[in-house]
Amino acid sequence: MVDLLPSDPAGLPEARRPARLDLSDGATLDLTVTPVAKSLAGTTVRMLAYNGSVPGPTLSVRQGAELTVDVTNHGDLETTVHWHGLRLANRFDGVPHETQEPIPVGGAFSYVLRFPDPGLYWYHPHVREDYAQELGLYGTIVVAPAEPDYWPPADSDVVLTVDDLLLTDGEVPPFHHERTSHAAMGRFGTVFLTNGEPEPRLPARADEVLRLWLVNTANARVFNLTLPGARMKLVGGDSGRVEQEEIVSGVLLGPSERAVVDVLFERPGSLTLEHRTPERTVPLARFDVGGAPPGRDLVGRFELLRRAPEFAAERSGLPAWIDAAPDKVLALVARMSGGGEHHHHHHASTADGIEWEDEMPAVGSDAVRWLFVDRTDGTDQPVAGWRFRVGDRVKIRHVNETHSDHPMHHPFHVHGAGRFLVLARDGVPEANLVWKDTVLLRTGQTVDILLDLTNPGLWMAHCHIPEHMHSGMMFGFTVEG
Repeated sequence: MVDLLPSDPAGLPEARRPARLDLSDGATLDLTVTPVAKSLAGTTVRMLAYNGSVPGPTLSVRQGAELTVDVTNHGDLETTVHWHGLRLANRFDGVPHETQEPIPVGGAFSYVLRFPDPGLYWYHPHVREDYAQELGLYGTIVVAPAEPDYWPPADSDVVLTVDDLLLTDGEVPPFHHERTSHAAMGRFGTVFLTNGEPEPRLPARADEVLRLWLVNTANARVFNLTLPGARMKLVGGDSGRVEQEEIVSGVLLGPSERAVVDVLFERPGSLTLEHRTPERTVPLARFDVGGAPPGRDLVGRFELLRRAPEFAAERSGLPAWIDAAPDKVLALVARMSGGGEHHHHHHASTADGIEWEDEMPAVGSDAVRWLFVDRTDGTDQPVAGWRFRVGDRVKIRHVNETHSDHPMHHPFHVHGAGRFLVLARDGVPEANLVWKDTVLLRTGQTVDILLDLTNPGLWMAHCHIPEHMHSGMMFGFTVEG
């Protein structure tokens, strides 16, 4: 019996560019999953699409709006849709068998979404993301704030997904129906895709401020994004604006993390958005910049760095939380079978705690188990039975073990039970607060977060490298109303 998922692009419609849909309060959207053909790097591959495009459509909504999304599945496998970062009703969270039964091929499911927080969110399956998300099932959501001056002024904006796709000899290496491959590292890609395209060209103007809505939709790769020849101002993160706007040289995004960055081009011309690692620089997208050089007024407006008033109270309460003992302690560990040959691989790239490239692609999913271990009471137990109440604040300490069998980075994601602040990394208090749903845990790092629980239900927390999640790096917890 052939255990492989379909890979033939013959006869399929060519993937389209994503639409940007302005959706009013009370609107209904039809979202359909289908296979598509995609021309990439001199070959054609079979991918999966929401509404025929890779990525799927960008949904533009207003804070506080309600949206019904009718999802129909004509893909190759059962599916759900997870609305990443949204604090929403638990039954619409898209976790198979926990919040809903998976949508069979030929089936449908209606999601009712509310958008309590401004910012950038995204959607993707929560069934076999290692396959479905890798092959194109992801899209973005921009939630416009109800508060008029929430963001600094920008003249135009563009949503950018950064991603990679693994191609070997012009083909996507096969996916199996029943098991996950690339379980040790996660699937690192060879072709870089920005908004689904290798090195797209994007229009821009030097006499305007351009807002970039950035999300890393890759399975495993951490992106270090820079834009030489432009000035970058960090204004937001996963779930809204930052405490303190800051001029930055780049932004680092783990899988599923977001950043909102305002850009001022220093001059007209052609500029390249780059991914920079200790080993190499990869061009991701090109901006064709027109207009006149920025005037003094525009530069002055750009250099104005605002503070977000809603973080004043959080900041004053922070020292007590930083000093407090953690409510929960989680260790992240790998357990490898097959003797010592896989253990303690030397990675040239882990000095900064990040694996920039895949250096051990041969390890199969049968050889590695990724685990969260509950060490709260000094024990070494599986995570089970965590119960909280709406209104609780919970301090969770994450310890990313260096002496496990295969240390590497992990993006830790908490579903829509609430949102969190990073309190401290390796004991250093976080200098600039922002509400988050995912935090990148570097190898060997200890990170404390403060989880603010607002929504009742049974919720998931997991590593957002899908190969790690499918290998055991996930758990559920309950929030009572």
